[in-house]
Amino acid sequence: MKTWQKVGIGVGVAAALAGIVVFSINQANKGVVTVQTAKVTKVDSLVSQVTASGEIKPTTYTNITAQGFGRITNILVKEGDHIQKGERLLLQENVQANADVQAQAAAINSNESGVQAAGASYKAAQEDLIQQEANLEKAKLDYDRGQGLFKDGLIPKQDYDQRKTAYDAAAAAAESSRARVQAQKAQLDQVKSQLEQSKAVLVRTKDILQKTTYVSPINGIVSYLPVRLGEYVVPGIQNANGSFLMTLSDMSVVTSEVKVDETDIVNVRIGQDADVTIDAIPGKVFKGKVTEIGSQAVLRTSGLATTQTTSSNQEAKDFKVVVTLENPPDNLRPGLSTTAKIRTAEKKGVIAIPIQALAVRSRKDLEEAAKNKGKEGNVTLAAPPPADAGDPKKDEIQGVFVINGKKAIFRPVDTGISGVTDIEITKGLQPGDEIVIGSYKALRTLKPEASIKVDNSAPKKMEENP
Repeated sequence: MKTWQKVGIGVGVAAALAGIVVFSINQANKGVVTVQTAKVTKVDSLVSQVTASGEIKPTTYTNITAQGFGRITNILVKEGDHIQKGERLLLQENVQANADVQAQAAAINSNESGVQAAGASYKAAQEDLIQQEANLEKAKLDYDRGQGLFKDGLIPKQDYDQRKTAYDAAAAAAESSRARVQAQKAQLDQVKSQLEQSKAVLVRTKDILQKTTYVSPINGIVSYLPVRLGEYVVPGIQNANGSFLMTLSDMSVVTSEVKVDETDIVNVRIGQDADVTIDAIPGKVFKGKVTEIGSQAVLRTSGLATTQTTSSNQEAKDFKVVVTLENPPDNLRPGLSTTAKIRTAEKKGVIAIPIQALAVRSRKDLEEAAKNKGKEGNVTLAAPPPADAGDPKKDEIQGVFVINGKKAIFRPVDTGISGVTDIEITKGLQPGDEIVIGSYKALRTLKPEASIKVDNSAPKKMEENP
């Protein structure tokens, strides 16, 4: 046999052997899943938190709207100014209002003079009544005396008739004086009522005049000022709002008003601590506490309360949560975007695993794995069915894959609070257990009792093309 034939035969045999080896390796690794693992440990502290976004709002603020008709004649503040309670903010034309006050003041002076005149007339009428009653008493005495003398025949009938006529005249004069007193008293009461009415009208006209000068009802800053000098403003009537002039905000107590998802609101409580960040002040975290939790859900897109909509829908809903900042900075402005991280729970010394290590498998998959591997002994049985179980094939079990030799054993677990990256395990695992934590693709498709290969090496970075 020639040399080249021997070399060819040798190469062929070597290739065949190599093929057999490769085939054997492939067969041995068939169905083997490469996974990443980690040991179960206890953590010193696990914090569960809810993250929500919103905006900065003052606890106390007020919107100033027009209180009367007229043009703006002077604006005494500008946006961002710090103002004190009672400080003047804006002036509105007041020519007509001022004239009404002066006219009403003159009318009051006239009414007061009328009251004085009516009082004098009433007093004169009372004095006249006193005089007429005295004359009536004197005439009555003369008449009574004349009656006795006339019966005794001591005076003539003419004298008696004169005395009777004088008495009747005095009685009529006294009655007339009484009527005059009543008339003067009624007139005095009338002019007094007119005076009170004029005073009430003066209060009204002064109020209208006062409302042409706008003053601050609170201490704070001018956070919004949309009007300009010379603009014409009108007050609100019925269902129409009046002209909006400005917003005043008391920034001594500042809150972060955020919207919490409906799935997280059940964990939020009054008094819980929160870390607040403000987009306009990067790199700083402000401490705060939850001081208010809304009881009405609002639609995420429209911001309307669910009670304001008549149609039912499956749109995502949020709840308002107010976090009061403990030491707000002086340069805050209403409306700044903010994010609040509310600590809803905290536990110390608990068993925790990465959240991505949790897997969900159907009861059917677990039962099939137990059936297929039951003869080999090393099997983790599925969790017992719930008391009110439905279709067992549709039940889902939450658990983790525990490494047992070269197998991934699915073990059901009970969970507690969730942190940012970790979740508490209350039942099912012990410190030191080795569990599968990745990759995501492997965990998504990994089957119970599957053969695995552990590779915890750091992933290689992709080389950049030159």
